[in-house]
Parts: sequence; structure tokens; C-alpha cells
Amino acid sequence: MRHRLILLTRAAALAGIAAVAGAAQPAAQSPARTAWGDPDLQGVYTFATITPLQRPDDVEGRERLTAEEAASFEERTALERVDRPPRAGDTGTYNRFWVDYGTRVVGTLRTSLIVDPPDGRLPPEAAAARARNEARRAAGPQPPAGHEDLSITDRCIMGFNAGPPFVPSAYNNTVQLFQTPGHVVILNEMIHDARVVPLDGRPHLDAGIQQWMGDSRGRWEGETLVIETTNFASGRDMTRGVNIWRYVDPRGAVATSRLVERFTRLDDGTLSYEFTIDDPGTWTSPWTAAFPLVGIDGELFEYACHEGNYSAANILAGARADERRQASAP
Repeated sequence: MRHRLILLTRAAALAGIAAVAGAAQPAAQSPARTAWGDPDLQGVYTFATITPLQRPDDVEGRERLTAEEAASFEERTALERVDRPPRAGDTGTYNRFWVDYGTRVVGTLRTSLIVDPPDGRLPPEAAAARARNEARRAAGPQPPAGHEDLSITDRCIMGFNAGPPFVPSAYNNTVQLFQTPGHVVILNEMIHDARVVPLDGRPHLDAGIQQWMGDSRGRWEGETLVIETTNFASGRDMTRGVNIWRYVDPRGAVATSRLVERFTRLDDGTLSYEFTIDDPGTWTSPWTAAFPLVGIDGELFEYACHEGNYSAANILAGARADERRQASAP
């Protein structure tokens, strides 16, 4: 029954995205093909959107906004994100020049990117995840002793929205797809991570071999590219921050996650992107999100994270200053 519900949800999500995902034209009768006959998914796409991952409380029980509500939400969000001077004692953060959340809701007008569970919310946390979070809160902030105590995002090893799966966030919501007869390459602009996904049916790596982006294997199901990823490194914490994908040091989460992504061309400029996460060590049931990848006319830029990465040195310098201050306190 569970799988049947997910299939029904997927069909509804694809139908909705195809109807209003940024192109009013119906999908082409003869989808584009590569020279070797596979569906052609290649291109540069943006997944920026202000539609939240989880359904907000003020639209609880509602799957979609009206056109008027969507326009109002876009206008209100634009006003809320206008630069304002920092408050007293607040050092502030990046101004609007540096971020690109997007300005529009998804074309389906859905109130959340999550399509399953039907309430548009993440499932309850599993007992193991609650225990980890409670232990973390009880321990309180821990000053880093060295760079290995920092998250791999702070260390510019992985990007917070590069995935897999990729989820809209503050900036660099851009991805490029390449294809060869035996592989698909997914290149994210965020910290320029590239996944090379084999399509030849080879088995996954041994379970003891873990990687930050996991171990991906792809296959075609009709016009849809299906990518299954396992073997995530144990430092990937699936519970910290529900609107982006976080990474922490290897003392964090457990590596029980299985991810299935689906890419389907809807028209010349749009792909449907859907992912399902099944991680019993983090959530009590699987969950699925779906949104369009909208083609853009341009190239990916290099995200030279370490060339301007002052945060690692500054965080460590601040921790050492706190230690000196505490040591000299009467």
C-alpha cells in the first residue's frame, strides 16, 4: 500500500508540474534523444524557488495556493528580503547581492515541495534521531579544537544545497547534466561537486565504503532516469535544518539512508525532479519532494569557496580567544 501511495503521489506531482512548471506548451510528442537513443536530459537548470520544503502552518491542509495568494506571497517575500541595517550587537550576514533564493513559487502553486506525506511535512523523527538531537542540545555549543571539528560545509568540502539530493537554498541553485552512452554526470554549481553515475547495472560499492555524496547507480525506466544512492558517509546529519541538507563531522548521524531520484523531461526547457529519502535511523517513514528544474541560458560559474573562506580561521581564532579569556578569569 505504501508503494502504491507513493506512485499515485508521483503521478499527481508530475501531472501538476507538467501543467504549470514554467512552460504552457504540452510536452513534445517525440522527446529529444541522444545520439545513442536515451532520453536527452542535458542542459543547465535552476531549482531556485521560494516555495518552502515543508508546508507552513498558515496553509495547513491545503495542497495549493490560488494564483492571487501566490502573487501576494511572492510580493511579501520580496519585501521581507530587502536589505536592512543590522540591529545593535548584530554583525549581520551576507546582503542581497550575495544570495539568490529565487523570487517565484513553483509553477504548480504547491504549498510545499514535499508531496508525500500528504500533509506536506517531514515525518516524525525516529527515536535514534531524537536521542542524538537531545544529546547535542544537552552538551551545548562545543568550541572547535581544530579544523576537523568544523562541518564539512564550513571547510568547503561539500555544499549545503548540492546534495544529493539538491534542495533549494540561499544561492547557487544551479545544476548541469551531461550524458554519455554509459554514464550521467550531475554537476552542481555549489562547490562544483560532480556525481558520475554509471548506467551499466553494476552493483553498489561494498557497504563498508562510505562517501560524502554516497554511491550512485542509475537506470532508465521509460523516459525517466532513476538514480539510487546508498553508502552515505556517517557524518551526514539528516536532521539538522529541515530546509537544506546539512553536513557535520563523523561523530554525527548514522548512515542508513537510501535515496532515489527521478529526472523526467517535461518539455524543451523543463525537467521534473523528484526524490524519495528512506532513512529509518532519522525518520519514521520515507518522504518525497518534487519540483521542476527550469532550463537557463548560461553556464555554471566556479564557486571558489576556499579562496574567500575566512570563516574557518575566524571560528578557530574566536574559540582560542574564548579559551584565553576563560583561563585569565578570576
